[in-house]
Amino acid sequence: MLRRYRLKDYDFKLILMVLILNIIGILAIGSAKESVQDKQIMGMVLGVIIMIMLSLFDYSLLLNLHWVFYVLNLVLLVLVVLMGDEAGGAQRWLEIAGIRFQPSETAKILLILFYAQFIMKYREQLNTFKILAASVLLFIPPWILIYKQPALSTSIVVAIIFCVILFIGGLSYKIISSIFAVIIPLTVIFFSIVLQPDQTLIKGYQQTRILAWLYPDQYTNTQGYQQANSIMAIGSGMLTGKGLNNNEIASVKNGNFIPEPQTDFIFAVIGEELGFIGAAVVILLTFFIALECIMAAKRSKDLAGTIICAGVATIIGFQSFFNISVATGLLPNTGMPLPFVSYGLTSLLSYYMGIGLVLNVRLQGHK
Repeated sequence: MLRRYRLKDYDFKLILMVLILNIIGILAIGSAKESVQDKQIMGMVLGVIIMIMLSLFDYSLLLNLHWVFYVLNLVLLVLVVLMGDEAGGAQRWLEIAGIRFQPSETAKILLILFYAQFIMKYREQLNTFKILAASVLLFIPPWILIYKQPALSTSIVVAIIFCVILFIGGLSYKIISSIFAVIIPLTVIFFSIVLQPDQTLIKGYQQTRILAWLYPDQYTNTQGYQQANSIMAIGSGMLTGKGLNNNEIASVKNGNFIPEPQTDFIFAVIGEELGFIGAAVVILLTFFIALECIMAAKRSKDLAGTIICAGVATIIGFQSFFNISVATGLLPNTGMPLPFVSYGLTSLLSYYMGIGLVLNVRLQGHK
């Protein structure tokens, strides 16, 4: 049901920052691969419409359908396994009624909506074994389905979102400390295993990406060259960049030094063509968008609204940090898109859905 709101309570600042970031992304995509620029523009228009609609719709009514969202998410992920399209060695795409999309991207928003209502309903019992175990058990099936596609980067994001939701929901520090006491040694063991030649925990190409990050000199002609060329491209942009749509043969897009630069390595295109100034603008915009979502969380009328805003802030902030860190060589290559900048209609629409929900929470929030 649509509600009546005051125009002065609408967060136009957040909308403006999102639109500027998206426009920068469209310009960079057009320079990297002009043939897909029109699709991204169409995605932006459709995304803005979805964002406005969700911002005016009472999110409390949407949350009454939280079990529907959970089941829908699970069904879509199962359909990917049964009849999904394969591309680039991964089965992540689904086509329904002529519409091709990636359910692992929409899963982020659907899980946030489900847990926002679930945690609020059982907030007083969250630290009991029954509810905490139920939360984890409900999370495992969709997470496994995403991980098995394989979509390691998306599964990492979803896991981070789940952890943030539990923390915001009121998980006790005693339990958090106990979890860290288990996770830290397990992480060390995990990495020691995946670096072994005969390991089976992750795919071969995923192991190669980690090894190429640790030993770049030994993988200059395979996985390592993408990050090495990305770093060189960003550095070559210097302060103001070489300019959009430049014709330099030695550039990232013209020299074909990075396959599909319009997606995971779009930040390399921005760094090269818009320079340090353009790259800094992108970083600041993503930071302030995430911060604005956090501010909306603080104004929320209830815990569910706080969880929604915190979840969206996690998507924007964490994915931006990870993507930029990969492009600059700080982290191994994981194939994670840069929110509102990288090419991808499903992910773009999911981000706009998230921002629409944040706007709605803020409209209903207290001052």
